Amino acid sequence: MIPDKAPKDDVFHAAEDLKAKAHVPSFEKYKELYDKSIENPDEFWGDISKDFFWKTKHTGPFMDYNFDVTKGKIFIKCMEGASTNICYNLLDRNVHHRKLGNKVAFYWEGNEPGDEMTVTYRELLQRVCRFSNVLKSQGVKKGDRVSIYMPMVVELVVAMLACARIGAVHSIVFAGFSADALCERILDSQCSLLITADGFYRGDKLINLKLIADEALQKCRDKEFPVRRCIVLKHLSKETEQAPPGCPSPPAKRPCPDLQVPWNPDVDACWHALLRGVSDECEPEWCNSEDALFVLYTSGSTGKPKGVLHTVGGYMLYTATTFKLVFDYQPDDVYWCTADIGWITGHSYITYGPLANGATSVLFEGLPTYPDVGRMWDIVDKYHVSKFYTAPTAIRLLMKYGSQPVQQRSRASLKVLGTVGEPINPEAWQWYYNVVGEKRCPIVDTFWQTETGGHVLTPLPAATPMKPGSATFPFFGVVPAVLNESGEELEGPSEGYLVFKQPWPGLMRTVYGNHQRFESIYFNKFPGYYVTGDGCRRDKDGYYWITGRIDDMLNVSGHLLSTAEVESSLVEHESVAEAAVVGRPHPIKGESLYCFVTLNQGVTYNAALEAQLRKQVRDKIGAIATPDFIQNAPALPKTRSGKIMRRVLRKIARNERDLGDISTLADSSVVEQLFENRCSV
Repeated sequence: MIPDKAPKDDVFHAAEDLKAKAHVPSFEKYKELYDKSIENPDEFWGDISKDFFWKTKHTGPFMDYNFDVTKGKIFIKCMEGASTNICYNLLDRNVHHRKLGNKVAFYWEGNEPGDEMTVTYRELLQRVCRFSNVLKSQGVKKGDRVSIYMPMVVELVVAMLACARIGAVHSIVFAGFSADALCERILDSQCSLLITADGFYRGDKLINLKLIADEALQKCRDKEFPVRRCIVLKHLSKETEQAPPGCPSPPAKRPCPDLQVPWNPDVDACWHALLRGVSDECEPEWCNSEDALFVLYTSGSTGKPKGVLHTVGGYMLYTATTFKLVFDYQPDDVYWCTADIGWITGHSYITYGPLANGATSVLFEGLPTYPDVGRMWDIVDKYHVSKFYTAPTAIRLLMKYGSQPVQQRSRASLKVLGTVGEPINPEAWQWYYNVVGEKRCPIVDTFWQTETGGHVLTPLPAATPMKPGSATFPFFGVVPAVLNESGEELEGPSEGYLVFKQPWPGLMRTVYGNHQRFESIYFNKFPGYYVTGDGCRRDKDGYYWITGRIDDMLNVSGHLLSTAEVESSLVEHESVAEAAVVGRPHPIKGESLYCFVTLNQGVTYNAALEAQLRKQVRDKIGAIATPDFIQNAPALPKTRSGKIMRRVLRKIARNERDLGDISTLADSSVVEQLFENRCSV
C-alpha cells in the first residue's frame, strides 16, 4: 500500500526546522503509524478517542460496517453505545479542563478593512450557551432540524454549536444560494426553524439576505410546509436597543440604516431581543456517538441535491485528527481557512476540527480581491497567520495579478500552505510554493469530499515528499484502491476508478431520508467498496493523482482522457489564467475536446495563440488529446463558491439551450456571452 521508502527524485521536501517538532516528523514514522491504523484500527482510533470526553463508553467494536450491497444493508458505525456532546468537547473541555478560556478562538475580519472582533473560548462558550437556551425556548429539541442561512459572522458558529449542544441537527445553506435552493433544502430535511441575517456585503455588492429568506419561506408555505419561526440577526441594520452583555455584533464599517428588512411578527424574531435576560449556562444534551450531527447538501448527478448526514462521535474524532496532523497544528499557530462555513470545508476546518484542538483561527467575511488584490496577504500579516488553507480557484485568480501584490507583504509568519476543493494544476502549485511560500512552506494538497467528512488523500507537512498536483498518500485508517471498469483492483502504476475498501470514523452515514439513494450512488457500482466518483492515477512511487470526476473523463477514439489533464496543459501556457474542458459528440471519434480558456489581463486571443495552445496540449499529452475547439472565455460559469459548472459548459459546447436550474451561478450573464461566442462547428 505505502512504499517502504520515500522517493527522492522530482519531489519537494519540508524544511528541517519544521520537522523538528512535527507530530509526524518523517516518512518512516508516517509509514509506521499508517500500518498500525490499518492493521489495528480499533487500537489506533481508540487511543485518539482518549483525548476527548465521553459520558459513557462504547460497548461493541470501535468500527462496524458493511460495504457490500449483496450482503445486506449498507451501514457504518463508530463507537456505538458511547455518549458525548461535540460542543462540550470543543468548548467546555477547552475552557475548564485545558484552561484555554482566555485563548482567542476567532479573529473575525469583516468585509471592510478595520471591521474586526476577537472572541475567546470562554466568550464563545457563553454565547453558545445563551443561544442554546434561546433555541430551547423556541421549542427546538434533540433531533429537530434547524436551517441556518447566514454570512460569515461569529453568530454563524454560535448557531451551529448551539444546535450541537442541545442535540438538534443543523442544516447550513450557503448564503449565496437562491430562495429556491434554500426552500428545497428546508423541505427535504423538514426544518422547524430558520436562522438568518438582515444582509451583508460581499465586496461592493449588498446581499439582502432577509428578502431571499422571506421568499424561501413563502415558497415553503406554498408547498404546505410553514416554518414556524425565523430568527434574524441584525448585522447591517442598526439595533435600536443595546445588545445584552457579551453578545456584541460588531458595527458594520459600511452601515445600512435604510436597509429594507421586511418583518412578519408571527414568524420573525430578533436575535438580540431573544437573548435579553437569558442565562449563559446550558447543560449539554448527551448524544449517542451515532446520533446525527448535521445534514449538508451537495450536488447530485440527477440535479437534486443530496443531504449528506454526518454523526457526532466519528466526525469529531476524524476532523480533530486530520486538522492536527495535516496542518501539523501547534499551540501557538494562527490558522486561516478561507472557505465559507456553508461548505463542508468550513464545517470541518473552520469550526469543528480547529476548535476541537483549541486552535486560534481567522474567520473572514470578505473577498480575496476586495478592496484590492492584496487583501489576503494583509490579513496574513495582520494576524501572523502560520497555517493557510485556500482553494486552487483563489490561487489562480490571484496569479492573474502577478507576484507583486504578494511580495509587497511580509508573509514571514507562514509555515504550511494548503489547498482544497479541486486538483491543483502544477503551475498554480509552483506559484503558490515559490511566490506565496517563498520555497520554505510545504503544501498540503488535500483530496476529500463532503461525504468523507475530512481529508482522505493528503501529504503530511514534514513526513511526505511533495509532488506538484498530487494528493500524495492516504490518511491514517484510509485504504484506497484503483479499479478498472470491471471492478478489478489494479496493482502498481495504474489509472481507473478511485474507491475505498473500508470506512474511517468521519465517513457519511446516509443520504438524509433516502438510504436507498445512498446505497445506489456510493456502493452499487462496485459492491464491497465506497465509490468516490473520481478517476485516479497511481504512479510508480505510489502517489495518487486525482484525474477528475468520472463524468469528466472523455473517451476519444477509444482512449480515456482526463479533462483535468488537458486543462492543466492549457493553463501551463503563460497567456492562460484558467481553462475548462468538456466533451462534444463526434461522429467518428465518439467525443471531441471542446476547450474554454480565460486569458491573463492584457493578452489578446488570436489564431497564433490558438495554434500555440493546440501544440502545447499535443506536446504535453499526445496527438490524441489535441483540442478540436478552443473558445475564448473572458469568464466561466461558476457557482458562488467558485466551482465551474461543467454541465452548463457541455450544453454550450453542444449548443443546447435547456440548461436546467442555474440559480446557483454567481453571474448568469456569462452563459449568454459564451453562447454568442461559440466556436463554429
